[in-house]
Amino acid sequence: MSRDYDVVIIGSGPAGFSCAMQSSKFDQNVLIVESHKDYLGGTWINTGTVPSKALREAAKTILEFNDQFGDHENKKPYERFRMADLLQYKQEILEKENRKVKNDLIKNKVDVARGVGRLKDSHTVEVETHFGTTETYTANYILLCTGNSPIEPTNFDIDHNKVLDYKSILDLTHVPRRLVVIGSSVNAFEYATTFAALGTRVTILHEQQNYMTFLDHEIKEHLERSLKNKDITVRSGVSIEEVEFNPLRNNTEVKFRSLTGDKRLQVIETEHVLHLNGKRPNVEGLNLDKAGVETDENDFVVVDETYKTNVDSIYAAGDLVGFPRLASASFTQGRLAACNMFGIPTLEVPEQIPYGVYSIPEISNIGLTEQEAKEQGIDITVGRAYFKNIAKADMTNHDEGLLKLVFSTDSLKLLGVHILGDEAANLIHLGQAVIASEGDVRYFIQHVMNYPTLSEAYRIAAFNGVNRVYQTGSKYKKILGEQAE
Repeated sequence: MSRDYDVVIIGSGPAGFSCAMQSSKFDQNVLIVESHKDYLGGTWINTGTVPSKALREAAKTILEFNDQFGDHENKKPYERFRMADLLQYKQEILEKENRKVKNDLIKNKVDVARGVGRLKDSHTVEVETHFGTTETYTANYILLCTGNSPIEPTNFDIDHNKVLDYKSILDLTHVPRRLVVIGSSVNAFEYATTFAALGTRVTILHEQQNYMTFLDHEIKEHLERSLKNKDITVRSGVSIEEVEFNPLRNNTEVKFRSLTGDKRLQVIETEHVLHLNGKRPNVEGLNLDKAGVETDENDFVVVDETYKTNVDSIYAAGDLVGFPRLASASFTQGRLAACNMFGIPTLEVPEQIPYGVYSIPEISNIGLTEQEAKEQGIDITVGRAYFKNIAKADMTNHDEGLLKLVFSTDSLKLLGVHILGDEAANLIHLGQAVIASEGDVRYFIQHVMNYPTLSEAYRIAAFNGVNRVYQTGSKYKKILGEQAE
C-alpha cells in the first residue's frame, strides 16, 4: 500500500531530529510535525537544554571575572549586569541552533508540518495547523517524541511574573537579589548555582529528605560544601503551604513547614519563586487509544529494546518513554528507532551512559559508585585527584573539584568515574571510553596526556589508586608490569 511518507515524526526535539536525519540517510521520505509555529527543536533548543545552558555560560563567565579580579567598586554582579544582556546572549544562541536544525532538515529533504499532531490510526497522523485547518498524512512508520511538561503546583499558581517556571525564568527583566527555587531536580540545582553566580541569594526548598541520590557520596559532600560556599541554602523535607505576593512589603512570601521535627509555619521573603518540581510525559492529545498504544502507570509510552511500542508501526523515544530523560540519550534513541524501523543493523549501545549536571561547578559520572560496588560485593579501590593539585586548574582559577576513580582491586578494571569540577561533562568521556573497552586504570598511567590539561586528573587519580593497592601488599612490578588478574 502506498503511503505519503516512510516515517512521520511527531516532535522535533533531539529524538525526532536524530530520527529524521538517520532516516533521510537511508533514503526514506520523512515528515516532522512540530507544534511551535516559529521554532524547531522543542524544549531542547527553545526553553530547556540550550537556553538554560547558554544562560549558565554567561553567568559562569561573570563569576570567573569576579573571582579573578574581585567586585568592581564593591558592586555585586546583579548591580553591574543587566538581565537583558544575558538574555540577548541566550537568544542569539537559540536562533543559531534553530537555523542549524532548519538548514539540516532542508539539506536532507525532510518535510515539516506546523501544527499539533495526533494519531488517527496506526499509520495515520492528523495535524491541526495554526491556520485552523486539519491535514492528514499516512506513513509506514510513526515516531512519537513529544517530550514532557512540568507538573503544575496544586497549592499556588504560576503567574509568570513573581512565580516562574522553566519557561518564564528565561524571560526575567532583571537579575533578582533573592530567589527561592522549589524542587529537587537537577534543573533546580543548575538554576540555583547559575543565579548564585550572578550574586543572587538563593534558597532551595523541596519535599524529599535527600536530593541527587545518584551521586557518589564524596561528590555529594563536595557539592554540599560548594553550595554552602555560594550561600545557597537547601531545606530538605519541607512542605510548601502557600506562595503569595505581599504588596505591603513588596515581596513574595513562601510559607512552608518541615515534614519532621519542628513543624511550625516558616516564611521566606523573596523577589521571585522558581518552581521546578517534576515533569509528566506529553501524551495528552496524542490520541494513543485510537491506535491502541499502551502506556505505563505514569503515562510513559511503553517501548521494547528497539523503541517499538506494542503497535508494530509506531515507535516512541525521548522523554516520552521515561528514564533516563536526557537530551544526550534522546539523540541516540531517535537514531536507533530509525535503524530498527528500516531493518538497518546498528552497533550495540553500552548500557552505561554518562550523566551531566550543568551546575557551577559541573558534575558528571558514569558507572558504579563506591557504595554500589561495595553492595555488589566487589573488592574495590578508589583513586582521587583534587583539582587544587592540577596546574591547569590553578591557571584557570578553577581549583574547586574532585575526580574519583572506582576500580577492581584485583584486576584494576575501571568500574566508575565521578567528577565535580570545571568541564566535568567533557572530562567524563575519557573515563567512559576506558569503561566501554573494559580497560583498567593503568591506561591513564601508560598513556601520555597533554600538559597542562584538566585530563591530568585521571593520571593523578590512577596513581593515587594504584598506590593504595601497593599499600595492601601488592608489588609495583605486579601492578604495573604484568597483566592484572
